[in-house]
Amino acid sequence: MPSIEATQRSLSAPEACSLLKALSDPLRLQVLNQLSTGERCVCDLTSSLSLSQSRLSFHLKVMKDAGLLSDRQSGRWVYYSIRPQALNALQGWIKELTRSCETPASNCAE
Repeated sequence: MPSIEATQRSLSAPEACSLLKALSDPLRLQVLNQLSTGERCVCDLTSSLSLSQSRLSFHLKVMKDAGLLSDRQSGRWVYYSIRPQALNALQGWIKELTRSCETPASNCAE
């Protein structure tokens, strides 16, 4: 999992790529939307998304490996939640890109 710290720092290109790749699937965005209301058990996610556990587990692993999600086990149940620091870091990276886009080009040397 990429180390995305809680501090405001710029993401490296590999970290940004990992996060964006993990978000580039419609099903993963649905999972993220479900988790936006708080921690959820895998059994609840499979039910609300009408997915098999194996298919959901694959997508949860991709998102966890990218640093977007954290999990905890309680007895036989596994609960997932969003790691806000990952989304905050990605948001900061996008803001940096936006600011850079507003900078006019320098004159070219001939």
